[in-house]
Amino acid sequence: MAYNIIEANLDDVAHSKAILTLLNAYACDIMGGGESLSEYVQENLIDELSKRSDVLIVLAYDDGKPIGLAISFEGFSTFYAQPLLNIHDFVVIPEYRRKGVAKLILEKIESISKQRNYCKLTLEVLEGNVRAQKVYKDFGFASYVLDDQMGRGLFFDKKLHH
Repeated sequence: MAYNIIEANLDDVAHSKAILTLLNAYACDIMGGGESLSEYVQENLIDELSKRSDVLIVLAYDDGKPIGLAISFEGFSTFYAQPLLNIHDFVVIPEYRRKGVAKLILEKIESISKQRNYCKLTLEVLEGNVRAQKVYKDFGFASYVLDDQMGRGLFFDKKLHH
């Protein structure tokens, strides 16, 4: 199958609608928390993303139907003194999983990241999401270790407000 993998344009109404539809599908999935996006998020997300210069959004389509999404944000590696890209949200709708869509999205992100001279890609994944972990590992992602005695890096968060 020939899927269309593109960098999203937030000024394109169809792209914005696809982003919200796919992100909401992800939010409703158990891997995304199992709850629909709030009304506030649905009304404000595109405008808020549009204000940012550090966002990269990749969409996947099959014959005009949105089937996959990755929302990423630029960060910075102090150890490399270069920008990096963190893949924050990643979703492929269930009927398109195991068909290579995720790999195509990751290839597009990697290609753009190399053009922008990012030093690395980062992401987080739930321990129970073994299928996604396999996709990421097969693509070359691994948990990081700075020193064997100190173990693998862990991701933590602390919510500041809702």
